[in-house]
Amino acid sequence: MLDPSLYSDIRKIQLGSNDIIPGAVSRVNYNVGNLPSGTRVAIHMEIFRSINPGPHVMVIGGVHGDEINGVEIVRRMLEKNLFHNLSAGTVIAVPLLNVYGFINFSRDVPDGKDVNRSFPGTLAGSLASRVARIISKNVLPQVDVIIDCHSGSNNRFNFPQVRISKGDDISLALAKAFNPPFILHKGMLRGSLRKTARLANKPCLIYEGGEALRLDGFSISRGITGIERTLNQLGMLNTPLANLTPPIEIDRTSWIRASRAGLFLWSKSSGLAVRKGEPLGTIGDPYGTNKITVTASRDGYLLGHTNAPLVNQGDALFHLGY
Repeated sequence: MLDPSLYSDIRKIQLGSNDIIPGAVSRVNYNVGNLPSGTRVAIHMEIFRSINPGPHVMVIGGVHGDEINGVEIVRRMLEKNLFHNLSAGTVIAVPLLNVYGFINFSRDVPDGKDVNRSFPGTLAGSLASRVARIISKNVLPQVDVIIDCHSGSNNRFNFPQVRISKGDDISLALAKAFNPPFILHKGMLRGSLRKTARLANKPCLIYEGGEALRLDGFSISRGITGIERTLNQLGMLNTPLANLTPPIEIDRTSWIRASRAGLFLWSKSSGLAVRKGEPLGTIGDPYGTNKITVTASRDGYLLGHTNAPLVNQGDALFHLGY
């Protein structure tokens, strides 16, 4: 866990042209460009500072524009004023990073690039690179912990989980404080916010819950509660929270894929423990003449599943953790 003695002094925070003083609630907009119509696009941040020193935490949603659950988690926490009464430290809330993708119901920016493969970015690069650069240059150096909220993509539902870098003991302690159903020890992707944070020695929790372009109440609720628990553990909040079952740690994952094309119906949903050979669903043809059973390839836990009704041979059906 982070050592509280490291944050015994009030540190300066400057975002844009603003010095964020202790005890302040501030709003900052970073202009990132324009739409073809000329409408200016800005990344909006809200900053909450306690009068007492403590860790600086960035809570961010919408790195992928179609992952609405992450946006809703941060929005709802702002709406409920959950950051207004910090007992120590600072929260920098970024509800929506990829404004372009959000407007277009898209994971990516209009040029097709993924913001979460564009870190640390450059202002002389692509649009995705420019968006990433605003965070890596202006915010990342001033924070100690990052909580990045995501959901599944391409019709995939992710059961609530936190992904951390392998061998990162501080992130593991924070993930346990978050207390999701599952903690995944995952390698880092090139150009991701998590890898950029890791290179800067900043622990980064990736919260995954729900499906793109769909609001999921359970995933949103677990995300909000998890962030509150993490801030409690860091000494930044004193919110009473109910005890939950400890998370299950996952070291390895694999995909159960479709062996043929057809109409897919799952019978076991994400979050469940399964045994090797256990039926998980079926794939049938449109004519009712042929149907196969999809089974678990090994013992483990279903971390996610596809909600696509039609699948092709080789498509990912279930994400299995063990």
